[in-house]
Formats: sequence, C-alpha cells, structure tokens
Amino acid sequence: MAAAFRGTVVALAKGLGGARLHQLVSRPLSVSANLCGPETPPARADSTFKVTMIPGDGVGPELMTAVKDVFKAGDIPVEFDEFFISEVQNRASDERLDKLLDSMKSNKVAIKGKIHSPMENKGELASFEMKLRRTLDLFANVVHVNSLPGYSTRHNNLDLVIIREQTEGEYSSLEHESVPGVIECLKIITREKSRRIAKFAFDYATKTGRSKVTAVHKANIMKLGDGLFLQSCAEVAELYPKIKYENIIIDNCCMQLVQNPYQFDVLVMPNLYGNIIDNLAAGLVGGAGVVPGESYSAEYAVFETGARHPFAQAVGRNIANPTAMLLSAANMLKHLNLEYHSQMVSEAVKKVIKQGKVRTRDLGGYSTTGDFVQAVVENLRHRPTE
Repeated sequence: MAAAFRGTVVALAKGLGGARLHQLVSRPLSVSANLCGPETPPARADSTFKVTMIPGDGVGPELMTAVKDVFKAGDIPVEFDEFFISEVQNRASDERLDKLLDSMKSNKVAIKGKIHSPMENKGELASFEMKLRRTLDLFANVVHVNSLPGYSTRHNNLDLVIIREQTEGEYSSLEHESVPGVIECLKIITREKSRRIAKFAFDYATKTGRSKVTAVHKANIMKLGDGLFLQSCAEVAELYPKIKYENIIIDNCCMQLVQNPYQFDVLVMPNLYGNIIDNLAAGLVGGAGVVPGESYSAEYAVFETGARHPFAQAVGRNIANPTAMLLSAANMLKHLNLEYHSQMVSEAVKKVIKQGKVRTRDLGGYSTTGDFVQAVVENLRHRPTE
C-alpha cells in the first residue's frame, strides 16, 4: 500500500513548496518499467539510472556491498555514484560535501548509510548529516514499520507509519553557554514547517488509504513550541475530514506503542520525538536491521535504514543484518519506476526471512551477512542467464 504511494510522494512534496521537481518521467525508463508487468521478466534495460551512494560509517559500507551484490545478481539497471563521508574517520570536509551535493543535484536520488556524528565539540555544532538534510531540505522522514512474515515478535502483523519533521526542532544546532556552567539549547518550531509536515502526513494517509493521523507532542510542558506544532496539525486536519485526527503526548505514546501498537496508523511528530519513536517502533518488529526508511524534499529522495545506527562494534565481523538496507533499496527502485526489480528484491528478502533457515544474529540465528545476501540472490525470481 505504501509502495503505491512512493512513486508520487516527491511530487506531493513539491506541492508544499520548494524547488521545481526534476521529473523522473523525463528520463528514459527501462523496458521493464514501460512494457513489463511486475510478474514478467524484463528485457535488457535500455537505460541505466544513476543513484548517489553514501556508505557512511560503521557497517554502512558492508551493507552497501550487499546492495551492489544483489543488484548485480538481479541485473538491475542502476549505476552508483559513491561518496565516502565520515566525521569519525576524518573524511568529512566542505569540499567532499559539495561534490556529494553536486551528485545529488544531478541524480535526485540517493541511498545512504548512517554518517555518525561524534559527541565531541570540535567547533562546528551542525553535523554533516544535518547539513545534508538542510541543504537538500529533506524535511520528511518516513518509516514504515511492518512485521515480517515468518519472524514472530510480541506484536505480530504490525503496520504503522512514522512521519518525522527533520529540519528543525531540537536539531537546530543552536547552542551557547550564556554564563559559565549554563548552556542554552534552542528548539525551533515554525508554523510553516509544522504545517508542511502535517500536510505531508495527511496527504500520505490519503494516498495510501490510511484512516487516521496522530500528532505526537509535549505541548503540556512546551506550551508555545509544541503548542504551535499541535495547533498547526489541528488546522491542517480540518482540510481532511475523511481522515480521523488525534493527538498524544510523547511519553504516553511510547507506553502505548509497547502495550498496544495496533491503535496507531500514521504518526506525525517533530524531530527528536521522531528519532525516539523510529527506534522504539523498529524494536517492535525485530530491530534496526529490518526496518527501511526514506527522506523526501520537494526535489530529492534519500533511502536509508529506518533506525539509524552505525553498529560500529560489528565492523568487519560479517554479522550485520542487511534486511533494512535491501528493503530500502527495493523502495528506491519503486521510486525510480523499476516496479519489477523492486518487487524482485523485496520478495526475495522477505522469502529468506519467512523460510527461517538463514538468519543473522540479531534475529536469533548464526548466519553471516554474506550468507544472507547469498540466500537473497538465490531467491531472486529473475536471474540473468550467463
């Protein structure tokens, strides 16, 4: 259901303001996108889509290798333009960021690992992750939390969506020491961006056939800041009478998600709350290794894991779960109108999970990253003959 919406979500974001959308339809599509149904093996693609790849830190490069291996095995017409940026490995600079941004301006689509932000203050408060989001105006982060058939958790058959505003709020990088020993950290909430993310959430619910939007807040304490966010959501809700609207305080939301997550459909919230809820909800269905995510502006789309963790302790050990990144890659293919290839990858991943024979350690198994990728490759329904 959410997949059907993904192809139009950037155009939807354009309607909320921003730069003119570079239409994907102006680019030559593959034969599979134009002539073949989702069950029909495609002919050789007549064009290749260029996608910016940002491996990031921790196990990010290993997960990107998994994506490239599956794409190669599936003969998927995507060419990656790779950029390594890392603040913890001293591979971050304005020059590197500018080159990455140039690639994004050309390709419009990226797949990204987590760029880890060190806690030490080196004089620049805004992380490269935040600089990337702000420069591209990636205001809407969407995480679809969906149970995986074959992997049982306390709550099965979950299907909810978390929409997070991620360009302001607590992540505004506005901190200063007013007097020695006293730090002021500013949380910025604006009517314009609050209404924009609220409209995005209601449009998402409308396009994907969902029935309820819940705004998450702490307006009982932050009466002006979160009060403005809540007021903006309520105003936008009046424009969508067919969508039920509710609001819930963030701490109660966390408890309710653990006790009865089925009561939620689409949740919309400011920046920090979204970060917390993304991780909590991912834990309900298997953890950070299984939930995909994506971020949108009016012009760009970035596909990444839903719960952003570098998993640094697993680097080089061949134990990371590539499920989330592979499902994000499948969502990216859907966005590029490569319907057949998208379903091919996502179905192969889900089949491996459902079979239960190959599972990484985070899901209670003993298989390696490589084992999982090989199993996915073997389950691709279309593999080109040599």
